Amino acid sequence: MTTLVDRTDTLTRDALAVLQPGFVGTTAPDWLLRRIGEGLSSVGLFGRNITSPGQLAALTAQLRAEREDVLVAIDEEGGDVTRLEVRTGSSFPGNYALGSVDDVELTRAVAAELGRRLAECGVDLNWAPSADVNSNSDNPVIGVRSFGADPELVARHTAAYVRGLQSAGVAACTKHFPGHGDTAVDSHHALPRIDVELATLHSRELLPFRAAISAGSKSVMSAHILLPALDPDRPATLSPQVLTGLLRQELGYDGLIVTDGMEMQAISAVYGIERGSVLAIAAGADAICVGGGLADEDTVLRLRDALVTAVRKGELPEERLADAAARVRALADWTRGARGAASEPGAASQEGTAPGTEIGLTAARRAVRVTVGDPLHEPLTTAPYVAAFTPVANIAVGDETPWGVAAELSRLLPGTETGTYADAAVDDVLLAAGGRRIVAVVRDAHRHPWMSRSLDALVAARPDTIVVEMGLDAVPPRGALHVATYGAARVCGIAAAEAVTGT
Repeated sequence: MTTLVDRTDTLTRDALAVLQPGFVGTTAPDWLLRRIGEGLSSVGLFGRNITSPGQLAALTAQLRAEREDVLVAIDEEGGDVTRLEVRTGSSFPGNYALGSVDDVELTRAVAAELGRRLAECGVDLNWAPSADVNSNSDNPVIGVRSFGADPELVARHTAAYVRGLQSAGVAACTKHFPGHGDTAVDSHHALPRIDVELATLHSRELLPFRAAISAGSKSVMSAHILLPALDPDRPATLSPQVLTGLLRQELGYDGLIVTDGMEMQAISAVYGIERGSVLAIAAGADAICVGGGLADEDTVLRLRDALVTAVRKGELPEERLADAAARVRALADWTRGARGAASEPGAASQEGTAPGTEIGLTAARRAVRVTVGDPLHEPLTTAPYVAAFTPVANIAVGDETPWGVAAELSRLLPGTETGTYADAAVDDVLLAAGGRRIVAVVRDAHRHPWMSRSLDALVAARPDTIVVEMGLDAVPPRGALHVATYGAARVCGIAAAEAVTGT
């Protein structure tokens, strides 16, 4: 006979099981360990939690000492979005660089090596890859996080990435369903809206997600975007039509559905995180991602209690919450088994996945595109002046990760000097450079008119200027030499420095 106490305990454990919270610090706080003991099944890690591979391994071991099957998740896309190497820049190029090479075996190998490093540190769920088709070049939040603007290309590389990552025993989380590529608004700040017909959604946005499902993606992350063709009232994360009707029933997806961060303004400013979380689980989501901005015990307790209260009031079916919790636990079981399989002798012996490989740098070198604009151009042989025109980074990328080519040029050409500019201060650049050759480094110059004006003025004043574009290469080449890296990872900076010096 089930008692009220038993039912309350089950509800509480299920409500905790569907949460994926974050925390502050490089060791787990007592409150987090206590909640894991009470039923919390997942923990999300961010750059603030990581200082080194050894420290990360110790942290995940600490979490699993409390509960062996806890899911440890991270947002490690490689490229511009890195948590493992947030202070140095990633050892792997991002999706746009991989898509520009268009070698699916290379993409698989990069994802497998990234997965191997995550697994080695005890991480078993990666909120990646981005399967968004970047059809809007002015998109402020996706950009180089996408494999490109061609749905077929994005689909084949999404599938390769999923297979590579999961071959290392790390669950993929394909995002941002049903597609965040055709937006001009960052959902961290407001609710984006995509006004396209269903036929376009199926032929463009959904194609990569179909490929990910066929490849066996263990989880899918929802997007906080409004698509009136699917649901005119609620964003995808809160929409039964999108999560249950489209993803579950029409596309036949049976894995874990994870929400994007619930504290993002597209949800929190309109619904609040408590009501938003209830609506998301009711709509078909299984796990609530929260912790990028809200990373405390109070947030976990508020969401736990909101879910339990919603069940008691009849606003959330008890069986829906139980089903969501069961899916979280099922993924935890898969990752526990996959960790063992991936650690067996020979499990990571395929080319591109073995420890110590330089697959990331190899991929970045293959991605670089060089356009010589001046037939008299000579490679850099003396220390230049690097002018970095720096836009405001989107929240997904963060502004703490270094980018550019100055550090690598300084290594190759000692004495290299650099300056950072946030507006069209061309006279300041010319004054600082003096007689040195100028290397102008930009990121998505097409989205920042001041940046484009600066480049035009620099090239006019100094025709021997070298331009390095580390974002979308969406404008005609400028300068005596134009280098497109298709991303701003550390390895992209190395490849660019090699290109301009001819090494």
